[in-house]
Amino acid sequence: MTTAHKSELLAKIENRKVHVGVIGLGYVGLPLALSFIEKGIRVTGFDVDPRKVETLMKGETYIMHMDPKRVARAVKDKMLEATSDFDRLREPDALLIAVPTPLTPQREPDMKYVVMTSQQIKERLRPGQLVVLESTTYPGTTDELVRGILEETGLVSGRDFFLAFSPEREDPGNKHYNTKTIPKIVGGVDEDSGEIAVRLYEAAIDAVVRVSSARAAEATKLTENIFRAVNIALVNELKVVYDRMGIDVWEVLDAAATKPFGFMKFSPGPGLGGHCIPLDPFYLTWKAREFGVSTRFVELSGE
Repeated sequence: MTTAHKSELLAKIENRKVHVGVIGLGYVGLPLALSFIEKGIRVTGFDVDPRKVETLMKGETYIMHMDPKRVARAVKDKMLEATSDFDRLREPDALLIAVPTPLTPQREPDMKYVVMTSQQIKERLRPGQLVVLESTTYPGTTDELVRGILEETGLVSGRDFFLAFSPEREDPGNKHYNTKTIPKIVGGVDEDSGEIAVRLYEAAIDAVVRVSSARAAEATKLTENIFRAVNIALVNELKVVYDRMGIDVWEVLDAAATKPFGFMKFSPGPGLGGHCIPLDPFYLTWKAREFGVSTRFVELSGE
């Protein structure tokens, strides 16, 4: 049945007849939904917050940097439907999960939203569906946690349904890059899942970059943000040191940036901010302990 399911889903994607479901209509999920809609693909958006659903179905938005005309047009054209009825998860051909992944007070991954969503899908999962996790998380989440829950149905990933990871890379309010123009990383838990997920995202995103596995895709997102966290921490520490020495850190950084290789400029500031960067180092450090690896450098950057 794998070949039949795969062929049917790929044909729907090719013909723009695929029905996409986006779970979590926040600053990641809603722009993602609109990216598909604006390429002629119908989307059902799911959210537990009835106020978000009501706002969207009025053709309005609750995201400040988003043009409300995009939402109004999508609703008017009947390309976007928002709902809190999770029984309808069986309707879409592809389900994209964009729910929060915060930390516990102990700085460990809090996976309750991913678990709850996976359980909701499990109760409605049908053969041939594609499930993609977009939420930032530790390597192994898609393979171990999400797949484990979904396969409690007796269905097997890669045979009866398809499963992949594609990390969100949103930068809300950025005027130069948006969901459509930021390259999309995609990794499947198996060959067919990866191929189908790539084809789906290619229908809406300008550039799609396939990696070898869901774990590699999960690690890619963490690496991007840990790189930023480490360098922000470093340059802030340099500022403290150079201030004490009577040296202008801005002059030093500008001068260092004239080197055409081997240096990437970061500027001092108030510290780590945003939704992801203060959290992401701790997803990796938590998982690294399972392998007996010390990540003191990464942990220090998140302090």
